[in-house]
Amino acid sequence: MTTASPKAREFVPLSIAVLTVSDTRDESSDTSGRLLCERVLGVGHRIHEKAICRDDIYAIRAHVSRWIAAPEVNVVLTTGGTGVTGRDGTPEAVTPLFDKVLDGFGEMFRVLSYEDIKTSTLQSRAVAGVANATYVFTLPGSSGACALGWDKLIVHQLDYRTRPCNLVELMPRLLER
Repeated sequence: MTTASPKAREFVPLSIAVLTVSDTRDESSDTSGRLLCERVLGVGHRIHEKAICRDDIYAIRAHVSRWIAAPEVNVVLTTGGTGVTGRDGTPEAVTPLFDKVLDGFGEMFRVLSYEDIKTSTLQSRAVAGVANATYVFTLPGSSGACALGWDKLIVHQLDYRTRPCNLVELMPRLLER
């Protein structure tokens, strides 16, 4: 019996939507959204759409809902609105949409973030989940946090070649009931 080596898997490009949540940023000043798009394209995935919306629970939820309803979108990445101020509402906007919460994402993000910002990481409310067979990841608004989340966690789980397991290989089973 022959077993295929881990390198035998081919990269599977995904369609990814990027949402920047901010009351102050526009396309010229959206460094975090731009960074995420560059990282996504740099590894071979596609950008379905990039948008900026105000830090409003219903505006955020409307953008994310539209994308998770679109069968061609595999992943939604958000940046911003994950803090603790009165205007930070991204987790409240997206978590009601989740069919499943990926608790490990927020936990691992904060562990990795601790190396850079120490106990300030407890202020991060980064969350992730699955909604209508679409992966949704919420990241803080800083470019450093986006780079950390993408480079250390998300990029590996969105790569079919990652062993022992990854989120891409589970995609055909996300709508099982």
